[in-house]
Amino acid sequence: MTSGGYSNLHVVHRLQRRVRVVAPLLARDDERCCIVEILLRKRPGVRDVRAVPALGSLAIHYDPCQLPEARLLTSVDDLIGRLAACPPARPPAARAAADAPLQESSLAIEGMSCASCALLIELSLRRDPRVHLANVNFAAQTAVVRGTIGRDEVFALVNRLGYRAQAMDTVAQRRLLVEREKERLALAKRRVVVAAALTAPVMALGMAMHRSPALRLLEFALATPVLFGPGRDIFGRAWQMAQQRSANMDSLIAIGAGSAYLYSLPGLFLRSHHVYFEAAAGIVSFVLLGRFLEERAKGQASEAIRKLIELQVTTAVVLRDGREEMVPIDLVVAGDLLRVRPGARIPADGVVVAGSSEVDEAMLSGESLPVGKSCGDPVHAGCVNGNGSFTLRATAVGADTVLAGIVRLVDQAQGSKLPVQKLADRIAQRFVPAVGGVAGLTLGGWLLAGSPPATALAHAIAVLLIACPCALGLATPTAIMVGTGQAARRGIYIRNGEALESAAGLNTLVFDKTGTITQGRPVVTDFFPAANADPVRLLALMAAAEAGSEHFLGRAIAAWCAAQAIVPAECSEFAAIPGRGVRAVCEHRTVLIGNSALLAEAGIDCAASKAQAAALADQGRTPVFVAVDGHALALLAIADQPRAGACEAIERLHRLGIETVMATGDVAAVARQIARQVGIGRVVARATPADKLTLIHDLQRQGRRVGMIGDGINDAPALTAADVGLAIGSAADIALEAADITLVGGDIGRVAATIELSRQTMRIIRQNLFWALGYNVVAIPVAAAGRLSPMIASAAMALSSVSVVSNSLRLQKS
Repeated sequence: MTSGGYSNLHVVHRLQRRVRVVAPLLARDDERCCIVEILLRKRPGVRDVRAVPALGSLAIHYDPCQLPEARLLTSVDDLIGRLAACPPARPPAARAAADAPLQESSLAIEGMSCASCALLIELSLRRDPRVHLANVNFAAQTAVVRGTIGRDEVFALVNRLGYRAQAMDTVAQRRLLVEREKERLALAKRRVVVAAALTAPVMALGMAMHRSPALRLLEFALATPVLFGPGRDIFGRAWQMAQQRSANMDSLIAIGAGSAYLYSLPGLFLRSHHVYFEAAAGIVSFVLLGRFLEERAKGQASEAIRKLIELQVTTAVVLRDGREEMVPIDLVVAGDLLRVRPGARIPADGVVVAGSSEVDEAMLSGESLPVGKSCGDPVHAGCVNGNGSFTLRATAVGADTVLAGIVRLVDQAQGSKLPVQKLADRIAQRFVPAVGGVAGLTLGGWLLAGSPPATALAHAIAVLLIACPCALGLATPTAIMVGTGQAARRGIYIRNGEALESAAGLNTLVFDKTGTITQGRPVVTDFFPAANADPVRLLALMAAAEAGSEHFLGRAIAAWCAAQAIVPAECSEFAAIPGRGVRAVCEHRTVLIGNSALLAEAGIDCAASKAQAAALADQGRTPVFVAVDGHALALLAIADQPRAGACEAIERLHRLGIETVMATGDVAAVARQIARQVGIGRVVARATPADKLTLIHDLQRQGRRVGMIGDGINDAPALTAADVGLAIGSAADIALEAADITLVGGDIGRVAATIELSRQTMRIIRQNLFWALGYNVVAIPVAAAGRLSPMIASAAMALSSVSVVSNSLRLQKS
């Protein structure tokens, strides 16, 4: 489809938030594509741009509220026109980008304590002109940076802000990070225990309301180690933020606890001066407890990806010069020979070159039965070897393995941001300064009202502590982490969070037939031999005649004969007759297998079977005639059977309120028969890829939210145009699928599971955002009104984040 009014581009397809255009001027021009991509990313309203120089194609994700489609297309057209007219006139950033390759860096970030930290890092990275996209996930403690900036430079930018960046390119590196997370959780637990042991007596003394100098000195002696021992990281990060002229949640906590501590120091010498040592120690202790519980809950949220990572072994047995040598997995290279012992996990993707065994591939295919492997068969990293032993030649290692591809897919989904999260990010970005302002107004207001300084300070501190942007920052990503993790456990790999959100709103699903609803393997369903035929002898002749056939019907007949344990006869001649069938001479007998036209051309009468053949055709089966030495001796029926569980899967979708449609290139009779068997009401037969694309667009124009399920090859245009594209993928190809969601193993029952899980996830996200926003809307005015003590405020703040994460964990029970 082309769009008038745009001289430099053609609109290929439109969605509500996505448009794809093809610009001939950009075809095979990497430099211009790079410049256009950079400049478009900088426009307000443009969320992502993907350029394909080989096709001159641009896929633009945008916000139609900020940037209407007509204005966007006009801007793209003008930009391409200017580049064509004056190629050298480029901005410095684009010129630098054109000279450097685009690359993507994935990193783990240590030291983020709240959502404000993630936003600070994200905004700092985006200010660099070499950065096209920066996405920091506070819940997962990770970041993805795309642009012309090198990984080391990204690490330097993050480290300069006071955080620590670490590589997570390979599964082995991710495994080390998982081990470090366990160590950090153990350290957080020790800090909580120490802080609680010191704080308990301080709080008991504080509640006694004493004025004894000795007891006050004891409070000071116990509270000081809490603040500058277990709580020193809070004050350290607050100081780093101050040096950067920025602030985060640590800044608020440090100001609150530090103010209470410093205000109390004169009370060591002045008995009339009130002391708040118990408040200072209690604030830090409650915050540490909340963060420990939050970290533990986030660890449970990322359990699925952690289990995937733990499938990667740390060492491998390499054969070098005839000797076995144990080496770290990161030192294995493609081409190495690896020995896999019984019961061991396979260390790399490869091909078996010696030995045989059975391999458990459940982590890829979801099938519980092991798969036999012998010479020439592919094997994949992370799968478990059975009782045999074999040698494989590594074909992919490290970041190139299928397992690493799966981990990347889950990472991308868990690190992506939904449109609904943008509101929470904007609020969190302005949250800390706003809360500081409210605390200042609270202090001033109470002082003007004539309250004692101690009372005014306590209320201001309560405002600082009750506020919690962390709950806002965790509301969406924790739910996405758990939701996509649960999906991965079921063999459903979701490429991004936006697909998860869109799947929840689907009300129409378009299915491809062959290989999606059906098995994609035609099989013999009926065999009607003539009364005067010897079935066993006839099958031997048929097996011999079809042994050399490359046609899918011929292969189905050969496979069926083999399944009957038939020994093929001797075959001396074979000829394939296009559009008709085959002719063979087997043991001096002429055998014809094909349609009625083949027998008619040979002068063979098959009228007795034509009525039965017509009935089979009406049922969606392909009739095949068999003749020997000029006599029709049998009629076969061949059909592609529906997948096991297809009928139940369609029924489950209907219960969810989803309308189902089948679009297939097959003939109408076959399509209708399969549709009847599985329960699909609407059928579009003889559909080309272009017809399927038109069908998707027509449904969208009717206001439908459309999902497309296909094999990801012939259905690629429709998969791309649909609101959500779901690909039926094989285990080995999962990391390469272009669809939004990939269903491993071909089980279409997972389609309904995907929609149910996405709806549950979006429901949890809405609950989390309601709680996080509602909590702050109510809690801050209550604290400003003097209704909360600083310790209660700090405890409520800590528990608000924990409640959001705990609510997200409910998805694990779905």
